[in-house]
Amino acid sequence: MKRRGVLKIILVLAGTLILIQCRPPTPIAAVVEFAPGVGADADQPVMMELIAAFNEAETAVKKADLDRLMTFYATDYNYHGLKRSDVRRIWEEVFLHYRDISSSHVFTELKFVQADGIRKAFVTCTGGLHGTEQQTGKPITIDSWAREVHHLVKEAGAWRFLGNVGGAVPSASPSSAPHHPLF
Repeated sequence: MKRRGVLKIILVLAGTLILIQCRPPTPIAAVVEFAPGVGADADQPVMMELIAAFNEAETAVKKADLDRLMTFYATDYNYHGLKRSDVRRIWEEVFLHYRDISSSHVFTELKFVQADGIRKAFVTCTGGLHGTEQQTGKPITIDSWAREVHHLVKEAGAWRFLGNVGGAVPSASPSSAPHHPLF
C-alpha cells in the first residue's frame, strides 16, 4: 500500500515537471499560410502583394522598428475606435516589454472589392503574436486571434491595415475595446 502511494506521488511530480516545461510556441519567422482552397480563384500577383505586405510588417516587428511598422497602417486606420496613435502606443508597449517577436497567420477566407476606385481586401485570419518577456526571458503568446478579419486597403501603391469593418463597438470605450495590434 505504501509503495502505491509513493508511486502516485512520483507520477504526480513527474507530470508536474513535464507540464512546467511546456511553453507557448515561438515561431522564428512570420508564417502566412492559406487554408486549402483559399485564394484559388484570386489574382495571384495581388495575393503575393498581400503576403509581401505581411512580411514587411513582420520585418519591422522583428527589428522593433516602430516607424517602419506604422507605415503598414492606413491613414484612416480604425480598429474598434482605436486610431493610428493608439496602435502606435500599443506597439511601443509591446516593444518595451517583449523581444524576439514574431507572428503567424492562417488565412481562411479572402475577398477583394473595388469601390469608388479604392481596392480593399478582407482577409479572415487565425493567428498569433509571440515573443519573449524582457524581464523573465520566458516565451509568451502576446496576442492570439481566431477568425478575425484583416481589413486592408490599397493606399499609396501598397496594402495597409485599415482596421475592422464595423468601427467602434458601441458598448465599449476605446480604452477597453479589444485590440489586436496587427489589424
